Amino acid sequence: LPALHTLVLRRNALGPAGLGAGLGGPLPALRLLDLSGNGLEALPAALGGTGRDPGDAGDAGPAFPQLRSLNLSGNGLRELGPGLARAAPQLQELLLSGNRLRALPGGLLPSAALPAPFPLLSRLDAADNELAELGADIAALPALKSLDVANNQLRELPAALADCPRLKDANFRGNRLRDKRLEKMVNGCQTKAILEYLRAGGRGKGKAESARDEVRKKKREKQQKKDGGDGEQDKVEEVTKLLVKVLHIAENPAPLVVKVSPGIKDVRPFIVCCVLRGVDLRPGNALKRFLSLQTKLHEDICERRTAATIATHDLQLVRAPLVYDVEPPDELKITPLGRKEIKAKDLLRQLQVEAEEQRKQKKRQNVSGLHRYLQLLDGKDNFPCLVDAEGTVISFPPITNSEKTKIRKDTRDLLLEVTSDSSLQICKDVMDTLILKIAELNRVTLENKAGSGSDTELDAPCGPGSVEHSQHPGNLPLVLEQVRVVDMDGNLKVLYPSKTDLATVSSLLTVIR
Repeated sequence: LPALHTLVLRRNALGPAGLGAGLGGPLPALRLLDLSGNGLEALPAALGGTGRDPGDAGDAGPAFPQLRSLNLSGNGLRELGPGLARAAPQLQELLLSGNRLRALPGGLLPSAALPAPFPLLSRLDAADNELAELGADIAALPALKSLDVANNQLRELPAALADCPRLKDANFRGNRLRDKRLEKMVNGCQTKAILEYLRAGGRGKGKAESARDEVRKKKREKQQKKDGGDGEQDKVEEVTKLLVKVLHIAENPAPLVVKVSPGIKDVRPFIVCCVLRGVDLRPGNALKRFLSLQTKLHEDICERRTAATIATHDLQLVRAPLVYDVEPPDELKITPLGRKEIKAKDLLRQLQVEAEEQRKQKKRQNVSGLHRYLQLLDGKDNFPCLVDAEGTVISFPPITNSEKTKIRKDTRDLLLEVTSDSSLQICKDVMDTLILKIAELNRVTLENKAGSGSDTELDAPCGPGSVEHSQHPGNLPLVLEQVRVVDMDGNLKVLYPSKTDLATVSSLLTVIR
């Protein structure tokens, strides 16, 4: 299965032996593996468990070279082996909650086999285990941003946590710590305050601790300087990068909110949205290229819409707030792109008839357009839809958008939407890539417009940074507004982009936060 992107085996009865030899071969394109809710007691051999020696000379390379998210929650794992770092070197998200782990990182980090294991691991979730030890070598994870070790048996937190250069969000609640002041802090203070307390050595800080803290401080400054990229070379490279300015919820007087109904959980549960302002689709064939890039993403990273589906809307035509809901096929009405208003069940029937006609005319089994995605809704009693404040369905994933919010040449501000029935992380990965591709297209459009000698001035998008980079017309930053996805009671489910998002495209995209 060389193109397999997502493998979800959650809530089965795998284990304790694991997956056997069937998953022993490499899956070069796999990005998400979900083995949660099974009976695994040890890492499968394919994931670097005890059945495989990561130092084998005959090792042909990583079994999962593209794996980004691994979910092992809700099993019976007692320990982790160092082979995982070799099997999945690009791992960004490791979910281990609800197991029986006693130590972390434990055996997860190889001592000598790999000098820099998990260079991209940004999220580590080990809540609800039996952790009695949180090792100082946790600081060896250079990209760690989110750490959850709630509801364990920890008595102490290592001072080395303060040396994690990017740690922003940590959950230590539910542990009976010896330092009672620290225990109060973990239940009521922000991560930054907790790390500062650990950095200061708690209460009884002596000279030895002061010396060690000074060494740690220099180490942190060195790492931050490295990450910050001081120097003329970095400035030159920065000019050639694409720019996106994030407008945070707190800075936005009228932020967009998407509410999610409870019924969507069993149909298509994952959605990520954001607003992108300052796109120019007027010159030449910019609009055509914009629509083409969506088609290519649907074929590639979206796995022909089986992994995720993209929808783009003209923001000026969207009436907020929005509700991500489900409706029966005979009640859901939409005005599809290029068609008149129709019920969902009639639209599918119409598309099926068109698909048969297409097969007969072309005398082949393959069909094109929307007809390829009809089977994605097979067996569904309810269909997913995004509904605006006027009760109009503006999106019917994974089939079509509405003519009401159709993108046109004069569209400047976009509502971007990605949905999936597999994973929230896939939604975020697709959204990251979509924003990168739109930024690339916008830069080419603006550069061509400037180079053509047009008398029309470039419309600079709003937001900080527009003046600073005005001498580079292709580098005018787009403005990316955060959008909250909440449940019907207003409890936050997703905020995009968060501090950890857009990391996968950071080498090509400069994000001004």
